[in-house]
Amino acid sequence: MSYTSLRNYPVFSLLFVLLLFGCTAKQTAPEAEEETEEELTQRALAIHKRVLTLDTHADTPLRMIEPGFDMAERHDPRETGSKVDYPRMIEGGLDAIFFAAFVAQDIRDDDGNTRAKALCLQMIDSIVTSTEKNSDIVGLAVNPDDAYTLEKAGKRAIYIGIENGYPIGQDISNVAEYFDKGVRYITLVHSANNDLADSATDPDGPEHGGISTFGEEVVKEMNRLGIMVDVSHGNDSVFYDAIALSKAPIIASHSNARAVTNHERNMTDEMLKLMAENGGVVQLTMLADYLREAPPNPQRDSAVAELRATMTAISEMTDEERAALRQSFQELNEKYPNPPAMVEHVADHIDHIAKIAGIDHVGIGCDFDGGGGIEGVFDASEVMNITVELVKRGYTEEEIEKIWGGNLIRVFKEVQAVAEQIQSGASS
Repeated sequence: MSYTSLRNYPVFSLLFVLLLFGCTAKQTAPEAEEETEEELTQRALAIHKRVLTLDTHADTPLRMIEPGFDMAERHDPRETGSKVDYPRMIEGGLDAIFFAAFVAQDIRDDDGNTRAKALCLQMIDSIVTSTEKNSDIVGLAVNPDDAYTLEKAGKRAIYIGIENGYPIGQDISNVAEYFDKGVRYITLVHSANNDLADSATDPDGPEHGGISTFGEEVVKEMNRLGIMVDVSHGNDSVFYDAIALSKAPIIASHSNARAVTNHERNMTDEMLKLMAENGGVVQLTMLADYLREAPPNPQRDSAVAELRATMTAISEMTDEERAALRQSFQELNEKYPNPPAMVEHVADHIDHIAKIAGIDHVGIGCDFDGGGGIEGVFDASEVMNITVELVKRGYTEEEIEKIWGGNLIRVFKEVQAVAEQIQSGASS
């Protein structure tokens, strides 16, 4: 008798169903006990320890050129304003970081360019000196794999970037000079237009329509040398120009998603999709105004503008002047508070970028010592809380490894590969 004919017998059908579902019930494993919050946190911290954690943007060199500032000492951020030092990197499980030599935009003439270059070189030298002085716990990194090598040796990897192309001036040879000193990315522009590109926040609006003719030459030279092109702070046209010009993937070292928080410094969904096509990466930043929408606060805005108008360059301030400035900002924040940004806001942006661009195109660039620092990730000692939030949201260890460093390292390697191709083509 065939199997089909057996099924026509009512008794057999009943036995068949009971047998089928009975076996299924027996084979189903009991539900796993729900993970407690403490267990989840411990699992997240273990992941955080295993993966390479790389922060692509900190303005700490501004601190490092202050007389007496020692990166080997732990500083209280609420007393000194400092957000990064080596002890706090260790506390937060932060394996690698890009220290950005930041020079605020000033007069664009020979004197201004000369001063900008001198300050930039001073900050770069301070980074190198600090790594040499503290070689037992940190090391200077210039290639992608250096981060992993130093991590295995129990040391923190210190990379160098430049925020604002202003110190290049009008001399293209400066790009190679900075590369030779260890610079591995350059943010083309900052809060005001320069000779390379238009800023997203220049009060006078665009000047070049994106990247200038000289800026195009700078991008080509960065490609030739193996320096990552950073479009953070540039206006939308700068992004599109960089995508079109660069032969290598580009980065946004500290930018967020505009669909989540409508700020001109953040990137639209169209830009995120193009970043994925380009193979580049967007690094999330911990600056509150880029992370969450704040209600209008004109009194605060006016007070901040008035305070900034009276400021001299931070690098030229005395210790007393810096302390007074921190006190003034603290009083202003207490008088005109804005809602805080939270770790959940960071994860909201990561969720969105991963959805639009893909998990291979999102990373982290906190902007510590340059305005970055939120509730739960106030300084380098608290960066593990980002990982905890990602684990809560169901991200796997592989995905977290990509977000925390893998994606940026991949781009870094591709940029170097393009440079090798350009150089070998020029020599053949």
